[in-house]
Amino acid sequence: MSHISVLLEETIDYLGVKEDGIYLDATCGRGGHTEAIVKQLTSGKVIVFDLDIVAIEEAKKRLMPYLDKLIFINDNYATLKKHCEANDIKQLDGFVFDLGVSSPQFDDPARGFSYRYDSRLDMRMDQSQTFSAYHLVNEYPLNQLTKVLRDYGEEPFAYPIAKKIVAARLLSPITTTGQLVEIIKSALPSRILHQKGHPAKQTFQAIRIEVNQELASVEKAVSDACALLKVGCRGCVITFHSLEDRIVKEIFKQLSTPPKTNRRLPQQIIDVQYQLIIKKPLTASEEELLNNPRSHSAKLRVIERKRG
Repeated sequence: MSHISVLLEETIDYLGVKEDGIYLDATCGRGGHTEAIVKQLTSGKVIVFDLDIVAIEEAKKRLMPYLDKLIFINDNYATLKKHCEANDIKQLDGFVFDLGVSSPQFDDPARGFSYRYDSRLDMRMDQSQTFSAYHLVNEYPLNQLTKVLRDYGEEPFAYPIAKKIVAARLLSPITTTGQLVEIIKSALPSRILHQKGHPAKQTFQAIRIEVNQELASVEKAVSDACALLKVGCRGCVITFHSLEDRIVKEIFKQLSTPPKTNRRLPQQIIDVQYQLIIKKPLTASEEELLNNPRSHSAKLRVIERKRG
């Protein structure tokens, strides 16, 4: 499946692109959001991040007519502040985060992200990174493995699954996604195996998040991007699971909530720096759900800087 940018029109509408603006696409993927922004620019620029060099090379092909307006960064978006400074970008006219794994990453068996294929255990977004799903599955002690599955997969059977993994790897290393799927299934009650959804989904999510340190990166990157926003400009974040959405929701809430005042002192008027543009996250329309099934869990949150 080719990558279809989720909530694309809604995101660009909320962003309100200015022709001379400086924008950040923190998650390039195949360049869908970048393309929608850069098409509207005359003298503006987009700084484009992706940890996956394959994604950047593919995006460059798609965005060939606009390369003079693009700055590509093959790095974790948690480093965005450093790279903005290096490129003399002091403020942003807007930013977009489209979090999670892209369709091409899921659909490439060699990348080892999906439980739908039997391929080598990998799950690295950055292919130059040495630590992979193979190392996690075969080296983490039982208590640490259980914690990862519970905290990052919200897996109710974290301990039984971790216990089965540890037992299996004592016999021989677990090297493929197919092996891991069978081990996960062997740890689950039959009633769970017959429920809707793949029984390995939460475990694979947890391992991927740990391998790529996704949640820590999200927290730092979204906070730094908000700090770089110009007054009157907006940031848009699309999340795909409750863990990352909780982080974004909390960051936006803290930024848009006035500090508590002392009731014993004279009444003070406190103007917050940021404002939530939509109170509840926007989800995909029925039409988009039909055209792009992977949009079903997507949530869009939007924030605007009101003062410096």
